Amino acid sequence: MKVQKLLHAADTISTMMGKAFSWLIITLMLLVVVEVFKRYALNAPTAWVFDASNMMYGTLFMMGGAYTLCQDGHVRGDFLYGSFKPRTQATIDLILYIAFFLPGVAALTWSGWTYFQDSMAINEQTFNADPLPVYPFKFMIPLAGATVLMQGVSEIIRCVVCLKTGEWTPRLKDAAEADVVAQQLQGSEFVDEEAQRLAIEQSKGLKS
Repeated sequence: MKVQKLLHAADTISTMMGKAFSWLIITLMLLVVVEVFKRYALNAPTAWVFDASNMMYGTLFMMGGAYTLCQDGHVRGDFLYGSFKPRTQATIDLILYIAFFLPGVAALTWSGWTYFQDSMAINEQTFNADPLPVYPFKFMIPLAGATVLMQGVSEIIRCVVCLKTGEWTPRLKDAAEADVVAQQLQGSEFVDEEAQRLAIEQSKGLKS
């Protein structure tokens, strides 16, 4: 139970980070709409919008990595993996996490931090009429690396638990998914209240 709480704590942090930065897509959309109107309707383009939109999209992409990992949403070549038993899946995942994931993400985080420090030291800016500081965006590289690394360690622990128990530890499901389950069950005439409660708890990854 303590291990499950630890795993769910990591999932919660990754989910909160992913959802917080997901609002950038709204900001990015509004920024592009306003810029298109200014450029084509008012003939008054803004010099820094292109760089700002690239930075925002890059930040959104990087900061969604840990959330996607905690939801097991990253693309994988699942030709045989899905047919394996949980212990076999955990063995494969554990080997790949240790051999490839940890070294790669640790290198990304370390290099990203150095990259950010160098950029901040010289006050790096974009090359346009209205330059923007670049180092806040470059700080997203080590931050994203650190969050993905944290979630990766959580996934390694999940693999170890699966090797011991033979079953995967339930993931902390997204609240939106649980809400959909609740709405569907409420509209059903063939499911009693106890069954509804158990189904909702399972959708949240909170099996009793």
